[in-house]
Amino acid sequence: MDTVLLVKAAVMGIVEGLTEFLPISSTGHLILAGSLLGFDDDRAKVFDIAIQTGAIFAVILVYWQKLRSTLIALPHEKQARQFALNVLVAFVPAVVLGLLFGKAIKAHLFTPVVVASAFIVGGFIILWAEKRQQRNPAVVRIHEVEQMTTMDALKVGLVQCLAMIPGTSRSGSTIIGGMLLGLSRKAATDFSFYLAIPTLIGAGAYSLYKDRALLSINDAPMFGVGLLFSFISAWLCIRWLLRYIASHDFVPFAWYRIAFGIVVLATSFSGLVSWAG
Repeated sequence: MDTVLLVKAAVMGIVEGLTEFLPISSTGHLILAGSLLGFDDDRAKVFDIAIQTGAIFAVILVYWQKLRSTLIALPHEKQARQFALNVLVAFVPAVVLGLLFGKAIKAHLFTPVVVASAFIVGGFIILWAEKRQQRNPAVVRIHEVEQMTTMDALKVGLVQCLAMIPGTSRSGSTIIGGMLLGLSRKAATDFSFYLAIPTLIGAGAYSLYKDRALLSINDAPMFGVGLLFSFISAWLCIRWLLRYIASHDFVPFAWYRIAFGIVVLATSFSGLVSWAG
């Protein structure tokens, strides 16, 4: 296996793990990082989706006690069944819309300019959501995930579908969308993590199955390196984020998105950086 390719896989794994659960778009960063590294062919696109599984293993590890206790309680506790139902209901819209429009979106929207534009728009939406909760704390009606109804979950699931536009951010859609729907910052973040488990595992498995003809056994080391670095960096990021949201808001991420998007657009249109499509 090419050593340079393994290094690229490690870098992409780190980018995935550090950005998957922050409201800054892992897909957008992977597209841009892949463009810079020359790691953006069809096989690389399958790789980008598959290594999300490494990040999900990190979520399972961090939330293991909650997940384990929920599974044990499913047969006899209504709250556990409601929680599981909420995750399932929120997951379904992404499956339906992904199957209907996923191919068209990948064909037309996976470009650095679209990603950068989504960065900027998403940044302003985050600023609006944070200012809204600060000015009127009464809009927060759900402080813990267990307080969510099935309709709350469905709404968050529908908002998650906005992340099909690269650069929007799956976690950003669910967290900020959840806040706009009345969830506290903590509840929205926790539910975003739980919803990520079926969403990203499903996306990774489907992508590997659909594009299996592009892969061979020789790609195993590349995928292994990507998964490992994705897992480690995601685990560190999740632990940091849970501490961060206890006393901070998402405003710095909004300004990061806006600044980063402007830089990408400026370098793209000026020709300073030749971003790949």
